[in-house]
Amino acid sequence: MIFGVQPNLAKCFSLNKMLDTAPSLQSRKAKSREPSQIQEEQTMIGETDMPQVMQAHALRVASEALDSFNITDCKEIACYIKKQFDKTYGPGWQCVTGISFGSYITHSSGSFIHFCVGRLAVMLFKAAT
Repeated sequence: MIFGVQPNLAKCFSLNKMLDTAPSLQSRKAKSREPSQIQEEQTMIGETDMPQVMQAHALRVASEALDSFNITDCKEIACYIKKQFDKTYGPGWQCVTGISFGSYITHSSGSFIHFCVGRLAVMLFKAAT
């Protein structure tokens, strides 16, 4: 399943060391937005149990999705991220994107990440088998 959720405000946690391996994602100009909405965006990792290489890939794919789709197209962003991870790491990946959401999930060990790019929150995980 692919979810796109759009309620209120995302709360992200402290910046993870992971961003040292992906410096181009630390702050970037927002694309495909109205001029009044253009702002510097910070990427912040909340929780993860993914290896750092996979974390960097998740941040890269999310950046590509944000470059390709409007930030309000949560479903399209989630679908893009899910498809990229299915291609690279095999089927069973799930992605939830939105401005604010809660969750309780079961996932395969080493396959969970929750991060924010600006106000957009992304939760990516592989379903437990």
